[in-house]
Amino acid sequence: MRPPHIAVTAALVGVIGLSTGCRPDDLPYRPATPGSPTPPVAATAPIEVPPSTAVGTATPAPSATVSAAPSGTGTRASTALPAPPATARARPWPPSDLAVALEPLVEGLDDPVAVVDAGDGSGRLFVVERQGVVRVVRDGTVAEPAFLDLRDRVTDDASEQGLLGLAFHPRYPADDRLFVDYTDGEGDTVVGVFRAPAGTAVVDASAESVLLRQDQPAANHNGGHLAFGPDGYLYIGFGDGGTDHRANAQRPGTWLGKILRVDVDADPPYPAADRRYGIPASNPFAADPDFLPEIWAYGLRNPWRFGFDRLTGDLFIGDVGAGAWEEIDHQPAGDAGGRNYGWPIYEADGCYREDPDCDSAIVTVAPILSYPHEDGNCAVTGGTVYRGAASPALWGVYLYADYCSGRVWGAARDSAGAWRSVPLLDSSLAISSFGEDAAGEVYATDLGGGVYRVRATDGGSG
Repeated sequence: MRPPHIAVTAALVGVIGLSTGCRPDDLPYRPATPGSPTPPVAATAPIEVPPSTAVGTATPAPSATVSAAPSGTGTRASTALPAPPATARARPWPPSDLAVALEPLVEGLDDPVAVVDAGDGSGRLFVVERQGVVRVVRDGTVAEPAFLDLRDRVTDDASEQGLLGLAFHPRYPADDRLFVDYTDGEGDTVVGVFRAPAGTAVVDASAESVLLRQDQPAANHNGGHLAFGPDGYLYIGFGDGGTDHRANAQRPGTWLGKILRVDVDADPPYPAADRRYGIPASNPFAADPDFLPEIWAYGLRNPWRFGFDRLTGDLFIGDVGAGAWEEIDHQPAGDAGGRNYGWPIYEADGCYREDPDCDSAIVTVAPILSYPHEDGNCAVTGGTVYRGAASPALWGVYLYADYCSGRVWGAARDSAGAWRSVPLLDSSLAISSFGEDAAGEVYATDLGGGVYRVRATDGGSG
Protein backbone atom coordinates (compact mmCIF):
# COMPACT_ATOMS: atom_id res chain seq x y z
CA MET A 1 0.00 0.00 0.00
CA ARG A 2 0.99 3.64 -0.31
CA PRO A 3 2.48 5.23 2.80
CA PRO A 4 -0.26 5.89 5.37
CA HIS A 5 0.05 9.67 5.09
CA ILE A 6 -0.88 9.49 1.40
CA ALA A 7 -4.63 9.11 1.87
CA VAL A 8 -7.23 8.50 -0.83
CA THR A 9 -8.73 11.97 -0.51
CA ALA A 10 -8.82 15.26 -2.31
CA ALA A 11 -6.89 16.90 0.52
CA LEU A 12 -3.49 16.07 -0.94
CA VAL A 13 -0.45 18.15 -1.51
CA GLY A 14 1.68 17.24 -4.48
CA VAL A 15 4.99 15.93 -5.18
CA ILE A 16 8.38 15.83 -3.56
CA GLY A 17 10.39 12.98 -5.01
CA LEU A 18 12.73 11.01 -2.76
CA SER A 19 15.78 9.17 -3.96
CA THR A 20 15.43 5.73 -2.40
CA GLY A 21 15.31 2.84 -4.76
CA CYS A 22 11.91 1.49 -5.76
CA ARG A 23 12.67 0.29 -9.28
CA PRO A 24 10.17 -2.14 -10.79
CA ASP A 25 11.89 -4.26 -13.45
CA ASP A 26 15.19 -2.72 -12.31
CA LEU A 27 14.63 0.39 -14.41
CA PRO A 28 16.03 3.74 -13.27
CA TYR A 29 14.04 6.67 -11.97
CA ARG A 30 15.12 10.23 -11.36
CA PRO A 31 13.52 11.72 -8.24
CA ALA A 32 11.89 15.08 -8.85
CA THR A 33 11.67 18.16 -6.70
CA PRO A 34 9.24 20.57 -8.35
CA GLY A 35 7.72 23.45 -6.49
CA SER A 36 5.04 22.32 -4.10
CA PRO A 37 1.53 22.73 -5.51
CA THR A 38 -1.08 24.67 -3.64
CA PRO A 39 -2.94 22.17 -1.48
CA PRO A 40 -6.64 21.83 -2.18
CA VAL A 41 -9.12 22.79 0.48
CA ALA A 42 -11.51 20.06 1.55
CA ALA A 43 -15.06 20.84 0.53
CA THR A 44 -17.63 21.52 3.21
CA ALA A 45 -20.53 20.64 0.91
CA PRO A 46 -20.94 18.39 -2.12
CA ILE A 47 -22.10 21.19 -4.42
CA GLU A 48 -19.56 23.85 -5.39
CA VAL A 49 -20.31 27.58 -5.63
CA PRO A 50 -19.17 29.42 -8.78
CA PRO A 51 -15.80 31.09 -8.18
CA SER A 52 -15.63 34.86 -8.29
CA THR A 53 -12.30 34.93 -10.08
CA ALA A 54 -10.66 32.93 -12.84
CA VAL A 55 -8.31 30.13 -11.89
CA GLY A 56 -4.98 29.01 -13.26
CA THR A 57 -3.77 32.29 -14.73
CA ALA A 58 -0.25 32.01 -16.09
CA THR A 59 2.54 34.33 -14.97
CA PRO A 60 4.49 36.62 -17.32
CA ALA A 61 7.19 35.10 -19.48
CA PRO A 62 10.85 35.64 -18.62
CA SER A 63 12.06 34.85 -22.15
CA ALA A 64 10.97 34.15 -25.70
CA THR A 65 10.90 30.41 -25.11
CA VAL A 66 8.66 30.72 -22.07
CA SER A 67 5.35 32.36 -22.84
CA ALA A 68 3.23 34.89 -21.04
CA ALA A 69 -0.39 34.13 -20.32
CA PRO A 70 -2.41 33.56 -23.50
CA SER A 71 -4.71 36.38 -24.51
CA GLY A 72 -8.09 35.62 -23.00
CA THR A 73 -8.89 32.57 -20.93
CA GLY A 74 -10.03 29.12 -21.88
CA THR A 75 -13.61 29.92 -20.95
CA ARG A 76 -15.84 30.05 -24.03
CA ALA A 77 -16.88 33.63 -24.66
CA SER A 78 -20.36 32.46 -25.67
CA THR A 79 -20.95 30.26 -22.64
CA ALA A 80 -21.96 31.72 -19.27
CA LEU A 81 -20.85 29.91 -16.16
CA PRO A 82 -23.75 27.75 -15.00
CA ALA A 83 -25.68 28.28 -11.79
CA PRO A 84 -26.62 25.22 -9.74
CA PRO A 85 -30.28 24.18 -9.88
CA ALA A 86 -32.11 24.92 -6.65
CA THR A 87 -32.81 21.23 -6.09
CA ALA A 88 -29.11 20.41 -6.30
CA ARG A 89 -27.94 22.63 -3.46
CA ALA A 90 -29.58 20.70 -0.63
CA ARG A 91 -29.14 17.18 -1.97
CA PRO A 92 -26.92 15.06 0.31
CA TRP A 93 -24.16 12.83 -1.05
CA PRO A 94 -24.18 9.92 -1.54
CA PRO A 95 -27.82 9.61 -2.57
CA SER A 96 -29.78 6.39 -2.27
CA ASP A 97 -31.94 6.71 -5.38
CA LEU A 98 -29.74 8.14 -8.13
CA ALA A 99 -29.35 6.37 -11.46
CA VAL A 100 -28.79 7.37 -15.07
CA ALA A 101 -30.00 6.30 -18.48
CA LEU A 102 -28.20 6.64 -21.79
CA GLU A 103 -30.55 8.04 -24.42
CA PRO A 104 -29.46 7.42 -28.04
CA LEU A 105 -28.57 10.57 -29.95
CA VAL A 106 -27.10 8.92 -33.04
CA GLU A 107 -25.99 5.41 -33.99
CA GLY A 108 -24.19 3.75 -36.89
CA LEU A 109 -20.85 5.54 -36.51
CA ASP A 110 -17.46 3.82 -36.87
CA ASP A 111 -15.59 3.46 -33.57
CA PRO A 112 -16.48 6.85 -32.03
CA VAL A 113 -13.90 7.81 -29.41
CA ALA A 114 -14.71 11.44 -28.57
CA VAL A 115 -17.56 13.94 -28.70
CA VAL A 116 -16.71 17.66 -28.58
CA ASP A 117 -18.51 21.01 -28.61
CA ALA A 118 -16.79 23.78 -30.58
CA GLY A 119 -18.11 26.58 -28.36
CA ASP A 120 -19.45 28.52 -31.34
CA GLY A 121 -23.13 28.47 -30.39
CA SER A 122 -24.05 26.47 -33.49
CA GLY A 123 -25.60 23.54 -31.63
CA ARG A 124 -23.29 21.12 -33.41
CA LEU A 125 -21.45 18.25 -31.78
CA PHE A 126 -18.25 16.93 -33.34
CA VAL A 127 -17.72 13.18 -33.11
CA VAL A 128 -14.28 11.65 -33.61
CA GLU A 129 -14.15 8.26 -35.36
CA ARG A 130 -11.02 6.28 -34.66
CA GLN A 131 -10.22 5.46 -38.29
CA GLY A 132 -9.56 9.16 -38.97
CA VAL A 133 -12.83 11.04 -39.49
CA VAL A 134 -14.56 13.87 -37.61
CA ARG A 135 -18.32 14.05 -38.17
CA VAL A 136 -20.84 16.76 -37.32
CA VAL A 137 -24.01 15.80 -35.46
CA ARG A 138 -26.85 18.30 -35.18
CA ASP A 139 -30.26 17.45 -33.70
CA GLY A 140 -29.54 13.74 -33.93
CA THR A 141 -28.54 13.81 -37.60
CA VAL A 142 -25.07 13.11 -38.99
CA ALA A 143 -24.04 15.66 -41.62
CA GLU A 144 -22.49 14.59 -44.89
CA PRO A 145 -19.79 14.84 -46.06
CA ALA A 146 -17.42 14.43 -43.12
CA PHE A 147 -16.20 17.61 -41.42
CA LEU A 148 -12.57 16.39 -41.45
CA ASP A 149 -11.17 13.29 -43.15
CA LEU A 150 -7.63 12.21 -42.23
CA ARG A 151 -7.80 8.57 -43.29
CA ASP A 152 -4.94 9.13 -45.73
CA ARG A 153 -2.51 9.67 -42.83
CA VAL A 154 -4.02 7.94 -39.78
CA THR A 155 -3.05 4.42 -38.71
CA ASP A 156 -5.61 2.48 -36.70
CA ASP A 157 -4.19 -1.03 -37.09
CA ALA A 158 -4.02 -1.55 -33.32
CA SER A 159 -6.95 -0.91 -31.00
CA GLU A 160 -5.26 2.00 -29.20
CA GLN A 161 -4.13 3.74 -32.39
CA GLY A 162 -6.05 6.07 -34.66
CA LEU A 163 -7.56 9.53 -34.51
CA LEU A 164 -7.90 9.85 -30.75
CA GLY A 165 -8.47 13.46 -29.73
CA LEU A 166 -9.98 16.78 -30.85
CA ALA A 167 -10.06 20.24 -29.30
CA PHE A 168 -11.17 23.59 -30.70
CA HIS A 169 -9.32 26.74 -29.74
CA PRO A 170 -11.08 28.27 -26.70
CA ARG A 171 -11.81 31.44 -28.70
CA TYR A 172 -13.25 29.57 -31.67
CA PRO A 173 -14.38 30.76 -34.17
CA ALA A 174 -12.57 34.09 -33.64
CA ASP A 175 -9.46 31.90 -33.61
CA ASP A 176 -10.42 29.28 -36.17
CA ARG A 177 -7.89 26.58 -35.24
CA LEU A 178 -8.75 23.05 -34.24
CA PHE A 179 -6.27 20.51 -32.87
CA VAL A 180 -6.24 16.75 -33.37
CA ASP A 181 -4.19 13.90 -31.91
CA TYR A 182 -3.60 10.89 -34.15
CA THR A 183 -1.31 7.96 -34.93
CA ASP A 184 0.57 8.47 -38.20
CA GLY A 185 1.76 5.94 -40.76
CA GLU A 186 4.91 5.25 -38.74
CA GLY A 187 2.90 4.48 -35.61
CA ASP A 188 3.93 7.72 -33.91
CA THR A 189 1.78 10.43 -32.33
CA VAL A 190 1.12 13.69 -34.16
CA VAL A 191 -0.75 16.68 -32.81
CA GLY A 192 -1.91 18.47 -35.93
CA VAL A 193 -3.54 21.86 -36.44
CA PHE A 194 -6.21 22.75 -39.00
CA ARG A 195 -8.34 25.81 -39.68
CA ALA A 196 -12.11 25.92 -39.88
CA PRO A 197 -13.47 29.47 -40.28
CA ALA A 198 -17.04 30.08 -39.18
CA GLY A 199 -19.46 28.32 -41.50
CA THR A 200 -16.94 25.70 -42.67
CA ALA A 201 -18.67 22.49 -43.70
CA VAL A 202 -15.55 20.57 -44.78
CA VAL A 203 -12.07 21.32 -43.43
CA ASP A 204 -9.18 21.45 -45.91
CA ALA A 205 -7.20 18.42 -44.73
CA SER A 206 -4.24 19.32 -46.97
CA ALA A 207 -3.55 22.47 -44.94
CA GLU A 208 -2.16 20.84 -41.81
CA SER A 209 0.52 22.28 -39.57
CA VAL A 210 2.15 20.07 -36.97
CA LEU A 211 2.20 21.26 -33.37
CA LEU A 212 4.38 18.36 -32.16
CA ARG A 213 5.36 14.74 -32.79
CA GLN A 214 6.26 11.91 -30.42
CA ASP A 215 7.88 8.62 -31.36
CA GLN A 216 5.90 5.69 -29.98
CA PRO A 217 7.83 2.54 -28.98
CA ALA A 218 4.70 0.36 -29.04
CA ALA A 219 1.18 0.35 -30.45
CA ASN A 220 -0.57 0.70 -27.09
CA HIS A 221 -0.73 3.33 -24.32
CA ASN A 222 -0.85 6.22 -26.77
CA GLY A 223 -3.00 8.49 -24.61
CA GLY A 224 -4.45 10.81 -27.22
CA HIS A 225 -6.69 13.18 -25.31
CA LEU A 226 -6.58 16.94 -25.92
CA ALA A 227 -8.28 19.61 -23.82
CA PHE A 228 -7.92 23.33 -23.25
CA GLY A 229 -7.84 24.26 -19.59
CA PRO A 230 -9.48 27.29 -17.98
CA ASP A 231 -6.07 28.97 -18.27
CA GLY A 232 -6.28 28.87 -22.08
CA TYR A 233 -3.41 26.38 -22.42
CA LEU A 234 -3.59 23.08 -24.30
CA TYR A 235 -3.22 19.89 -22.25
CA ILE A 236 -2.01 16.78 -24.10
CA GLY A 237 -2.10 13.24 -22.71
CA PHE A 238 0.58 10.62 -23.40
CA GLY A 239 0.67 7.03 -22.20
CA ASP A 240 3.89 5.45 -20.98
CA GLY A 241 4.79 3.86 -24.31
CA GLY A 242 3.23 0.49 -23.59
CA THR A 243 4.61 -3.03 -23.35
CA ASP A 244 7.94 -2.90 -21.44
CA HIS A 245 8.26 0.89 -21.36
CA ARG A 246 6.44 1.62 -18.09
CA ALA A 247 9.48 3.33 -16.54
CA ASN A 248 8.97 6.26 -18.92
CA ALA A 249 6.26 7.58 -16.62
CA GLN A 250 8.91 8.53 -14.02
CA ARG A 251 11.60 9.69 -16.45
CA PRO A 252 11.95 13.48 -16.77
CA GLY A 253 13.40 13.43 -20.29
CA THR A 254 10.40 12.01 -22.15
CA TRP A 255 6.80 13.04 -22.70
CA LEU A 256 5.63 9.44 -22.30
CA GLY A 257 3.53 8.78 -19.21
CA LYS A 258 2.79 12.49 -18.82
CA ILE A 259 0.27 15.24 -19.37
CA LEU A 260 1.81 18.21 -21.18
CA ARG A 261 0.75 21.85 -20.98
CA VAL A 262 1.65 24.19 -23.85
CA ASP A 263 0.76 27.65 -25.09
CA VAL A 264 -0.54 27.49 -28.65
CA ASP A 265 -0.76 31.30 -28.82
CA ALA A 266 2.90 32.03 -28.04
CA ASP A 267 4.67 34.52 -30.29
CA PRO A 268 7.37 33.74 -31.04
CA PRO A 269 6.78 30.01 -30.56
CA TYR A 270 9.20 27.37 -29.33
CA PRO A 271 12.46 27.73 -31.31
CA ALA A 272 12.35 24.33 -33.02
CA ALA A 273 11.08 23.35 -36.44
CA ASP A 274 8.95 20.48 -35.13
CA ARG A 275 7.43 22.31 -32.14
CA ARG A 276 5.09 25.24 -32.69
CA TYR A 277 4.07 26.40 -29.25
CA GLY A 278 5.37 28.22 -26.20
CA ILE A 279 6.16 27.02 -22.69
CA PRO A 280 3.96 28.67 -20.04
CA ALA A 281 6.16 30.41 -17.50
CA SER A 282 4.08 28.80 -14.75
CA ASN A 283 4.79 25.25 -15.91
CA PRO A 284 6.34 23.41 -12.94
CA PHE A 285 9.52 22.44 -14.81
CA ALA A 286 9.85 25.45 -17.13
CA ALA A 287 13.18 26.39 -15.55
CA ASP A 288 14.40 22.87 -14.64
CA PRO A 289 17.07 21.70 -17.11
CA ASP A 290 16.57 18.07 -16.07
CA PHE A 291 12.89 17.98 -17.06
CA LEU A 292 11.23 18.62 -20.38
CA PRO A 293 9.51 21.98 -19.85
CA GLU A 294 6.19 20.88 -21.36
CA ILE A 295 5.53 18.41 -18.52
CA TRP A 296 2.58 19.32 -16.31
CA ALA A 297 1.95 15.98 -14.55
CA TYR A 298 3.71 12.62 -14.59
CA GLY A 299 3.59 9.09 -13.19
CA LEU A 300 0.70 8.12 -15.50
CA ARG A 301 0.20 4.82 -17.30
CA ASN A 302 -2.34 5.79 -19.94
CA PRO A 303 -4.41 8.93 -19.24
CA TRP A 304 -6.86 7.98 -21.97
CA ARG A 305 -9.49 10.55 -20.99
CA PHE A 306 -9.25 13.57 -18.69
CA GLY A 307 -11.32 16.70 -18.32
CA PHE A 308 -11.83 20.01 -16.54
CA ASP A 309 -14.85 20.93 -14.47
CA ARG A 310 -16.19 23.89 -16.46
CA LEU A 311 -17.27 25.63 -13.25
CA THR A 312 -14.40 25.10 -10.81
CA GLY A 313 -11.49 24.38 -13.16
CA ASP A 314 -10.59 21.15 -11.34
CA LEU A 315 -8.84 18.53 -13.48
CA PHE A 316 -9.92 14.86 -13.34
CA ILE A 317 -7.73 12.18 -14.96
CA GLY A 318 -8.88 8.67 -15.79
CA ASP A 319 -5.64 6.66 -15.78
CA VAL A 320 -5.98 3.14 -17.18
CA GLY A 321 -4.45 0.55 -14.85
CA ALA A 322 -2.43 -2.60 -15.44
CA GLY A 323 -3.62 -5.97 -14.16
CA ALA A 324 -5.58 -5.15 -11.04
CA TRP A 325 -6.85 -1.58 -10.54
CA GLU A 326 -8.28 1.47 -12.32
CA GLU A 327 -7.96 4.99 -10.93
CA ILE A 328 -9.22 8.56 -11.10
CA ASP A 329 -6.65 11.24 -10.28
CA HIS A 330 -7.52 14.79 -9.32
CA GLN A 331 -5.80 18.15 -9.52
CA PRO A 332 -7.62 21.07 -7.92
CA ALA A 333 -7.93 24.36 -9.76
CA GLY A 334 -5.06 26.73 -9.12
CA ASP A 335 -2.62 23.90 -8.44
CA ALA A 336 0.97 24.60 -9.48
CA GLY A 337 1.34 21.32 -11.38
CA GLY A 338 4.23 18.88 -11.19
CA ARG A 339 2.25 16.16 -9.42
CA ASN A 340 3.56 12.60 -9.61
CA TYR A 341 0.65 10.16 -9.72
CA GLY A 342 2.87 7.19 -8.99
CA TRP A 343 2.93 4.79 -11.93
CA PRO A 344 4.73 2.37 -12.12
CA ILE A 345 5.67 2.56 -8.45
CA TYR A 346 2.00 2.18 -7.62
CA GLU A 347 -1.08 0.86 -9.34
CA ALA A 348 -3.90 2.83 -7.70
CA ASP A 349 -3.22 2.55 -3.93
CA GLY A 350 -1.11 -0.61 -3.99
CA CYS A 351 2.52 -1.31 -4.79
CA TYR A 352 2.86 -2.45 -8.36
CA ARG A 353 4.25 -5.99 -8.52
CA GLU A 354 4.59 -6.04 -4.72
CA ASP A 355 7.99 -4.31 -4.66
CA PRO A 356 9.13 -4.49 -1.00
CA ASP A 357 10.62 -0.98 -1.13
CA CYS A 358 7.55 0.60 -2.67
CA ASP A 359 6.01 2.06 0.47
CA SER A 360 9.05 4.14 1.37
CA ALA A 361 10.50 4.83 -2.04
CA ILE A 362 8.78 7.93 -3.34
CA VAL A 363 6.09 10.34 -2.25
CA THR A 364 3.29 10.50 -4.79
CA VAL A 365 -0.28 11.73 -5.08
CA ALA A 366 -2.80 8.95 -4.57
CA PRO A 367 -5.97 8.69 -6.64
CA ILE A 368 -9.21 10.06 -5.26
CA LEU A 369 -11.07 7.01 -6.60
CA SER A 370 -10.12 3.50 -7.64
CA TYR A 371 -11.85 0.21 -8.39
CA PRO A 372 -10.63 -3.37 -8.98
CA HIS A 373 -10.67 -5.59 -12.05
CA GLU A 374 -13.70 -7.58 -10.94
CA ASP A 375 -16.97 -8.51 -12.66
CA GLY A 376 -15.71 -7.55 -16.09
CA ASN A 377 -14.04 -4.24 -15.24
CA CYS A 378 -10.73 -3.62 -17.02
CA ALA A 379 -10.18 -0.03 -18.27
CA VAL A 380 -11.43 3.26 -16.88
CA THR A 381 -12.92 5.91 -19.15
CA GLY A 382 -12.46 9.25 -17.44
CA GLY A 383 -15.38 11.62 -17.77
CA THR A 384 -16.56 15.04 -16.73
CA VAL A 385 -18.49 16.89 -14.04
CA TYR A 386 -22.14 17.42 -14.91
CA ARG A 387 -23.09 21.12 -15.14
CA GLY A 388 -26.27 20.95 -17.20
CA ALA A 389 -29.86 21.81 -16.30
CA ALA A 390 -31.83 18.77 -17.47
CA SER A 391 -30.75 16.52 -14.57
CA PRO A 392 -30.43 18.64 -11.40
CA ALA A 393 -29.56 15.63 -9.23
CA LEU A 394 -26.37 15.15 -11.25
CA TRP A 395 -25.18 18.73 -10.68
CA GLY A 396 -21.57 18.68 -9.51
CA VAL A 397 -21.28 14.90 -9.96
CA TYR A 398 -18.20 13.52 -11.72
CA LEU A 399 -19.27 10.87 -14.24
CA TYR A 400 -16.96 8.08 -15.37
CA ALA A 401 -17.22 4.53 -16.71
CA ASP A 402 -15.43 1.27 -17.40
CA TYR A 403 -14.83 0.50 -21.06
CA CYS A 404 -15.07 -3.28 -20.68
CA SER A 405 -17.99 -3.71 -18.29
CA GLY A 406 -20.03 -0.71 -19.44
CA ARG A 407 -20.66 0.39 -15.87
CA VAL A 408 -21.16 4.08 -15.13
CA TRP A 409 -20.44 5.69 -11.76
CA GLY A 410 -20.92 9.11 -10.25
CA ALA A 411 -18.63 10.65 -7.65
CA ALA A 412 -18.67 13.73 -5.46
CA ARG A 413 -17.48 14.84 -2.05
CA ASP A 414 -19.61 14.03 0.96
CA SER A 415 -20.27 16.45 3.81
CA ALA A 416 -16.87 15.59 5.32
CA GLY A 417 -15.03 16.41 2.08
CA ALA A 418 -14.23 12.78 1.19
CA TRP A 419 -14.77 11.52 -2.34
CA ARG A 420 -17.54 8.90 -2.55
CA SER A 421 -18.59 6.99 -5.64
CA VAL A 422 -21.96 5.38 -6.39
CA PRO A 423 -22.99 3.05 -9.23
CA LEU A 424 -25.39 4.68 -11.67
CA LEU A 425 -25.84 2.21 -14.53
CA ASP A 426 -24.88 -1.23 -15.82
CA SER A 427 -24.80 -0.97 -19.60
CA SER A 428 -23.67 -3.28 -22.37
CA LEU A 429 -21.76 -0.49 -24.10
CA ALA A 430 -18.04 -0.06 -24.73
CA ILE A 431 -17.94 3.49 -23.37
CA SER A 432 -14.92 5.21 -24.90
CA SER A 433 -15.40 8.83 -23.80
CA PHE A 434 -17.63 11.50 -22.31
CA GLY A 435 -18.15 15.02 -23.63
CA GLU A 436 -20.28 18.12 -23.03
CA ASP A 437 -22.39 20.34 -25.21
CA ALA A 438 -22.62 24.12 -24.84
CA ALA A 439 -25.31 23.80 -22.15
CA GLY A 440 -23.30 21.39 -20.02
CA GLU A 441 -25.31 18.30 -20.94
CA VAL A 442 -23.11 15.20 -20.98
CA TYR A 443 -22.79 12.63 -23.76
CA ALA A 444 -21.09 9.24 -23.89
CA THR A 445 -19.61 7.56 -26.95
CA ASP A 446 -19.83 3.80 -27.48
CA LEU A 447 -17.13 2.18 -29.57
CA GLY A 448 -19.92 0.07 -31.04
CA GLY A 449 -21.13 3.10 -32.97
CA GLY A 450 -23.39 5.27 -30.83
CA VAL A 451 -23.47 8.62 -29.06
CA TYR A 452 -25.78 8.81 -26.03
CA ARG A 453 -27.04 11.60 -23.82
CA VAL A 454 -26.68 10.97 -20.08
CA ARG A 455 -29.90 11.59 -18.14
CA ALA A 456 -30.73 11.13 -14.47
CA THR A 457 -33.56 8.75 -13.55
CA ASP A 458 -35.19 7.38 -10.36
CA GLY A 459 -35.53 10.60 -8.48
CA GLY A 460 -32.70 12.34 -10.29
CA SER A 461 -34.62 14.16 -12.99
CA GLY A 462 -36.09 16.95 -10.93
